[in-house]
Amino acid sequence: MVPLRGQTSIGCGGVEPALVIVDVQDLLIPLVWRGEELADRIASLARAARRQGVPVIALRQVGPAGSDFDPDDPGTRLSPRLGLEPTDVVVHKTATDAFYRTELAAVLAERHVDTVVLTGLATDYCVDTTARSALSHGLDVVLVSDGHAPAADGDPAAGLTAEQVVDRHNRILSTAIHPGGTLRLRAASDVVFRPPA
Repeated sequence: MVPLRGQTSIGCGGVEPALVIVDVQDLLIPLVWRGEELADRIASLARAARRQGVPVIALRQVGPAGSDFDPDDPGTRLSPRLGLEPTDVVVHKTATDAFYRTELAAVLAERHVDTVVLTGLATDYCVDTTARSALSHGLDVVLVSDGHAPAADGDPAAGLTAEQVVDRHNRILSTAIHPGGTLRLRAASDVVFRPPA
């Protein structure tokens, strides 16, 4: 089990986490591996985080009008399966890196977050890039090993099934040398948020 304490101040030797949900949007859920199951698992983590006062931050990919990610297209909305609450923060992004030209870093800093519990879509695009960027921003990352998914058919060009894509990225991200923070893998069932001390 991973005790993730949402303490009231930084520097007390504890962990200041936030649950970050990447691009769990209506148009993507049917396209990814076990999309509905994944959204429900992430929703459960969000409920657990909120109960302990841990911030929930949902990222939403948007693009220009007329594109696949036209912000006015209903398909780009964050999935109702997540059960987002008014207290949750939504950050719009335009790139695979959720920190690129967004307020994500500021949102995390305002909440004294030093550890990102990372979930969402897609494993080999926005989740991978955002994990690496978070580390480069000096944050620690807990990558929920069963909390992200690639396309339903995996990566056919590389001969990898969806499950193999997930396993590969979990292994690479957890063993690579990163500047800044550290990355740990934890299954959703092993992520336990703790109340403030």
